Amino acid sequence: MSTLKKDFASKLLEVKAIKLQPNDPFTWASGWKSPFYCDNRKTLSFPWLRSYVKLELVHTILEHFPEAEAVAGVATGAIAQGALVADELNFPYVYVRSKTKDHGMQNLIEGELPAGAKVVVVEDLISTGGSSLKVVAALREAGYQVVGMVASYTYGFPVAAQAFAEADVRLETLTDYDHVVEQALETGYIKNEDVELLHEWRKDPANWKK
Repeated sequence: MSTLKKDFASKLLEVKAIKLQPNDPFTWASGWKSPFYCDNRKTLSFPWLRSYVKLELVHTILEHFPEAEAVAGVATGAIAQGALVADELNFPYVYVRSKTKDHGMQNLIEGELPAGAKVVVVEDLISTGGSSLKVVAALREAGYQVVGMVASYTYGFPVAAQAFAEADVRLETLTDYDHVVEQALETGYIKNEDVELLHEWRKDPANWKK
């Protein structure tokens, strides 16, 4: 078990960023129903944890994407995290919207990077991967080189792994579903029967509770 993934999973549980509601499931933007929700944006509210996430994302970038020379955050969840990471690295920074603004300059990419810059994308959470990879496509269309993506958390769905592979994007995360569930069970946050329900959901999240 990865020490970092286990440690960050524990911290997410500590600040109650993990929600389990099997009888009142969440509805994701994709339309999927889920008994489980990870709101790791809550880490921004705690200075000690905000700094932890920033530094671990920076370390991940330096280790896996040393060629990176700019940072792009994914709106809206990773705008703040991306800015913090870019500041620590002293890199140029932009953030990318899910769609162009309907007023003003009608920008999709907010900010400016050097032409052809090698960009690492900062995301907060990966579910299906669809919205994250739209950001990659927008950056590539604008002439930037996307060297990879870092994120705080991933559900680890096969559909996301396939999408990232097809888009030729390497993804590195601080923690994931398996580590969070294992830590939640160890700490008594969830019970064995909850784990069974979660695993059942994860096998086919698109059709769960339909």
